[in-house]
Amino acid sequence: MDHIEGCREAAAAGWACLEDGGTALDAVEIAVRLLEDNPLYDAGRGSYLNRAGRVQLDAIVMDGSRLDFGAVAAVERVRHPISLARLVMTGCDHRLVVGSGAEELSVALGMELCDPEELMGQVDPGDWSPPGGARPGDTVGAVALDGEGHLAVATSTGGTPDKWPGRVGDSPLVGCGAYADDLAGAAAATGAGESLMRIVTSKTAVDLMAAGQSAQAAAEATLRRLWERVGGYGGVILIDREGRVGLAHNTPNLAYAYVVAGCEMVAGAEVEGIEAPGRAEGLSHL
Repeated sequence: MDHIEGCREAAAAGWACLEDGGTALDAVEIAVRLLEDNPLYDAGRGSYLNRAGRVQLDAIVMDGSRLDFGAVAAVERVRHPISLARLVMTGCDHRLVVGSGAEELSVALGMELCDPEELMGQVDPGDWSPPGGARPGDTVGAVALDGEGHLAVATSTGGTPDKWPGRVGDSPLVGCGAYADDLAGAAAATGAGESLMRIVTSKTAVDLMAAGQSAQAAAEATLRRLWERVGGYGGVILIDREGRVGLAHNTPNLAYAYVVAGCEMVAGAEVEGIEAPGRAEGLSHL
């Protein structure tokens, strides 16, 4: 499955960054940039068109050491929205910037704009199905724990096909599409954004880890809450502050790859009660 291979490549790149002494923030940005460049995914180059026939992209990064984040939404001329999200966090006083204002800010912060046609990629909208359907094709994300014990998370998306212009989903909203806290863990979410927002999915998962649940138990409990409270479809990837991995989804597939120190990379598309003790320092998903 090509989606799994893309996750392998992203996880490998993030892991290599960590092995070279990079930070968790560096690792998740590198991993997600690769996924944004891969036209298989609904992020960056593979993004779906909205009903006006344009791409509008959302992204977020969060630093668990300071509970700081940066996010962008509805950008149309930014090749790597995840990198712009990081620049928002580090380069200005704001934390969420949208639309043309975000594009103007990207230029002010030294990024080059691209032709929107470069972001339309090779994804066929006919290959998309809503969360709960049989085909993959949604948000991409990564979580990481570095050698200093710091956690970070990043997510990026082109949103749903034929969305209303200006629609923003869960991905760039802190606590919904992503959350990281060095005291507990980090989480990234994917799925039906309007449902994921309603239970503040990623913050919910991190709070469950803070309350003592394992990463895997927190992932499963979060998905149960998503379904039982709002009938939502989605998936989450988690690591706790010790680097233990949690994965859960109520969709047919969740393409993923992760690396645990001292172990071979694990990758797949279906999750059944994964138990992965140890120190996990790179993880990517679709």
